[in-house]
Amino acid sequence: MKAKKYMFLRNKAIILFLLLFPFAHNIFAQRTSVHATIQPAEIQIGEQALINLKVIAPKDQTIQFPIYEHEIVKGLEVLAMLPSDTLIENNVATMNFKYLVTSFDSTLYYVPHIPVFDGTDTIYSNSFGLKVISPILKDSTVAYLELLKSGQTDSIDFKQLQLNDIKTIQKPKFVWTDYLWVLWIVLGIIVLILIVGLIIIMVLRKKNKGYFFTPPVILPAHTRALKELDKLKEDKIWQQDREKEYYTKITDVLRTYIYERYRVNALEMTSGEILDEIRKRIEIDSESAVENLSQILSLADMVKFAKHKPFQDENDLSIMNAYFFVNQTREPDPIENKDSEKGSKESNNKEDNSDD
Repeated sequence: MKAKKYMFLRNKAIILFLLLFPFAHNIFAQRTSVHATIQPAEIQIGEQALINLKVIAPKDQTIQFPIYEHEIVKGLEVLAMLPSDTLIENNVATMNFKYLVTSFDSTLYYVPHIPVFDGTDTIYSNSFGLKVISPILKDSTVAYLELLKSGQTDSIDFKQLQLNDIKTIQKPKFVWTDYLWVLWIVLGIIVLILIVGLIIIMVLRKKNKGYFFTPPVILPAHTRALKELDKLKEDKIWQQDREKEYYTKITDVLRTYIYERYRVNALEMTSGEILDEIRKRIEIDSESAVENLSQILSLADMVKFAKHKPFQDENDLSIMNAYFFVNQTREPDPIENKDSEKGSKESNNKEDNSDD
């Protein structure tokens, strides 16, 4: 019976705890906590230490940190109060406020607490201490101080006291990496001079020759056509049962040549239209050129559209007629023009002399 009663009370306590736990958790979560640390915990006279005051509070809580104008405790001077930094996570703000301190008396300073006001209550931090020690002196310096203290000497020897005069300003050692900016300036000036020089050269070149850069050499239409025919002849694709491809390439070379030579849109014309246009543009004594072109175009149409299989002689004749057509209709070279002009002038001079 007692065991059942004990079990009932225990279960009731557990249920009550589970019901009240969220409320207790919220109550404790809303409380403000303060923790103080100091780094380093030991300094020499005149050195500095940093007190960090860490406050954890609800994010909407207004926290007022203490302001020290001179000392936190007697002898522990406050040099600066640094601005706080705040981190908010899960509606909880973590704030850090720092005090830069120093001391000029060797002792152990005890700080019982640092108070923080959260708008409702004053919360006190933990206690901490700072040990300030004197600089380590040589035995000779300690002995000399004893002499001064006992009045056995009234002269002051700064060397024995380890007090040195303020040194004069010294020049820093030469480090070549500190002067890299000079090198970059020099390189920039050199590049600028080169650019200006290049611009001047290009302007003078255009003034003298009419262009900035040497234009690419454009070969005459007949030269390019003859090179394409040479390549087609070397490939000998008609010997590989590729007659249709062979005649397609021959006609493409000739159509391109005619377009570039006579500005006739031969690439979009039928064979009959091409022959009509060529007859209008070539001289009467070049009728054989029309016949050569006609033989090629007619046979090519039969191969491409009527599946005609030409004989070997017809293939050879077609490539030869293509050579003949290009050479018969080609533009005369400038040297040939000069020779013809020179010959006409000589013939005119001969006629004038005969008349005399």
